[in-house]
Amino acid sequence: MHTVSLPSLKKSLQVIACSVCLLLPFAAHAERLKDLASVQGVRQNQLIGYGLVVGLDGSGDQTTQTPFTIQSIVSMMQQMGVNLPQGVNMQLKNVAAVMVTTSLPAFAQPGQTLDITVSSMGNAKSLRGGTLLMTPLKGADGQIYGMAQGNVVVGGAGAAANGSKAQINHLGVGRISAGATVERAVPSSLGQGDQIVLELKESDFSTASRVVDAVNKRFGPDTAAAQDGRVIRVRAPMSNDERVSFLGALESINVTPAQVSAKVILNARTGSVVMNQAVTLDTCAVSHGNLSVVINTQPVISQPAPFSGGQTVVAQQSQIEINKDPGKVILLKNSASLADVVKALNSIGATPQDLLAILQAMKASGSLRAELEII
Repeated sequence: MHTVSLPSLKKSLQVIACSVCLLLPFAAHAERLKDLASVQGVRQNQLIGYGLVVGLDGSGDQTTQTPFTIQSIVSMMQQMGVNLPQGVNMQLKNVAAVMVTTSLPAFAQPGQTLDITVSSMGNAKSLRGGTLLMTPLKGADGQIYGMAQGNVVVGGAGAAANGSKAQINHLGVGRISAGATVERAVPSSLGQGDQIVLELKESDFSTASRVVDAVNKRFGPDTAAAQDGRVIRVRAPMSNDERVSFLGALESINVTPAQVSAKVILNARTGSVVMNQAVTLDTCAVSHGNLSVVINTQPVISQPAPFSGGQTVVAQQSQIEINKDPGKVILLKNSASLADVVKALNSIGATPQDLLAILQAMKASGSLRAELEII
């Protein structure tokens, strides 16, 4: 009778398990319901305000070109009891008019602090080292929901002298951590009656059906029902305390979303091309060649003969050259994975800008099995 030692048996089982994992396809990753959907009514509200940043080191607005900055300063000083004579021309260099923006989170209460973004709206060179004066923040209804004030932090630096200039990052936008205080709360309701509404972040009938099945399996049948591919109605307790506990358990449910549709994103401005793993290719032939046009213009001086009474004329002479690289016909075989698609496109040797035209032509011919979206 042949006996097998325990260490060798354990090692063999590990090898078999690793081989099975390599042969099986990757399973879809389950996500929390809170990452797939949001509760209707629980949302942020945008706030905006107009204010002044003072204390700049000569890098503020040029007041002759930004009259609204002067008007704001005069109005502010009048509110503080300082009246300026008529016709006074103030030449200020340390003040900049700015827009202040932030988001009021759901269930925010008075006294809570918010981070704000301060953006120059004039021709200020930099907001570095400035201080934002008290600025009311209003919502879409015109009501004041917060007050902002504080020292602006700019993540950049710049210097200029004798016509030379060096700059790191953007100097016209800064942040103030905890720079705003909530003054008014926005009423928020968690559903109506005995129901709450979940809204999927991406409309998908398969994902909506899977969410309904997962919720009903966790809390019992007829707890959730899908209204369409995005909206799901869920029965919830009536009291606020029980409803909050119910939502906490609801958001922690793991749901496996449906596979996303094949899509290719093209950015025509930057030449970026992004595609997801569902993109596939059918067999096709691609021929690509570069066409470049070079225009070289040089001044030509025509000078008359001595004592002829003519005038010297400067003319422009241009030389136009067209270069056309011969294109090669490349066969792209049927590709069933993203890695194969990337390898096939790299074999063409085209630049990202060229891929924009190639992918559009492949989509028109029916070889690209994906949706094209140009942003």
